[in-house]
Amino acid sequence: MFRHILSKFAVSAVAALTFCFLGTISLAAQEALPSGQVTIQTADGKSHDFTVELATTNRQREQGLMFRKTMAPMNGMLFDFGTDREVTMWMRNTLIPLDMLFISKDGKITHIHPNAVPHSEDIISSRGAVRYVLEINGGEAKSLGIARGDAVVSKAMGNAR
Repeated sequence: MFRHILSKFAVSAVAALTFCFLGTISLAAQEALPSGQVTIQTADGKSHDFTVELATTNRQREQGLMFRKTMAPMNGMLFDFGTDREVTMWMRNTLIPLDMLFISKDGKITHIHPNAVPHSEDIISSRGAVRYVLEINGGEAKSLGIARGDAVVSKAMGNAR
């Protein structure tokens, strides 16, 4: 009986250590991304400046904001897909709710998916061809009055000085 209990404990301990180890690998394997500035100019004339990480390669885009426990206000990640295309996203391994702003090559917001649910594997579509996606904290677009048609300006997008 004691041997059976000890065996179950050992299996549980190994499973827990394996899970922790794999989680550490995921975090350790994350690539440090370059950063930049993005300004969103709303229809009512307000400007909102964000500090963003830039995801421009396949590896960086796949990594995204996975495994992040927090993100400071007015921070985000700008995904550059290099060409206009339909984009689909999901929230696998993403721990924080996000607003996803889908942006055309000319810097106009074409669609906003608010408050994407952490860990969800539901597909989130750009609903048309876009070049960029800006992810910010969930609820931030609404609280700042950011809407479809607003302009996004950034050196990283080639439309700012």
